Amino acid sequence: MPQSLQAIARQSLLLANVPAHALDRILAQARMRDLERGATIFLQGETATGVYIVADGWVKLYRIAPNGAEAVVGVFTRGDSFGEAVAFKNDPYPVSAECATDCRLIRIDTDVILRLIQNEPELAVALLSATFAHLHRLVGQIEQLKAQTGAQRVAEFLLELAPCTEGQCEVTLPYDKVLIAGRLGMKPESLSRAFAKLREQGVRIRQNVAVIDDLSLLRDYSEEDPATAWSKP
Repeated sequence: MPQSLQAIARQSLLLANVPAHALDRILAQARMRDLERGATIFLQGETATGVYIVADGWVKLYRIAPNGAEAVVGVFTRGDSFGEAVAFKNDPYPVSAECATDCRLIRIDTDVILRLIQNEPELAVALLSATFAHLHRLVGQIEQLKAQTGAQRVAEFLLELAPCTEGQCEVTLPYDKVLIAGRLGMKPESLSRAFAKLREQGVRIRQNVAVIDDLSLLRDYSEEDPATAWSKP
């Protein structure tokens, strides 16, 4: 695996705290996968045998409801990992995973990690910290759904993607707006209304690019007291 991909894996949430000698052994047996947009990574109900790190592109996790509707559970990009919660127990995947764009993934067979854990208990502690970080992120997403307006959620989403830290900035939207809406717990029509409302905060949408006039202004808006935000026209 190229050194550039190894660097992404080493800095990922899953492996960032793994001891160096154990990390080298894990990456020596990791495999790279290049997949096209729309490709299935795994399906809901399949036995989990590996964990994945996104090296490039965007991956969506979703479930199909009994009525046939698709519910987006999560969206992951460069440096994010997914699948570990069930893979370490060889449980069935509770969701399906699909490439939302062309993707490059790093796959690690869970047997490799489990064998190392038997001899190196500190590895288990490092992986537990990654699980806690995933839980912390999930709590943050739930807080967004409960305590922020739709426009505030979109604002925070844009800020997370922004390649700049201040001033004017352009953000390339990474995938279609239907998926963005699902990621933020919104309907597509609600997302359109949220983008329209953000014009007041200096955000303009040109096809798949969001032009932000002032990141500080948008950041203040995303952190505004929800009660104040809801009361605005």
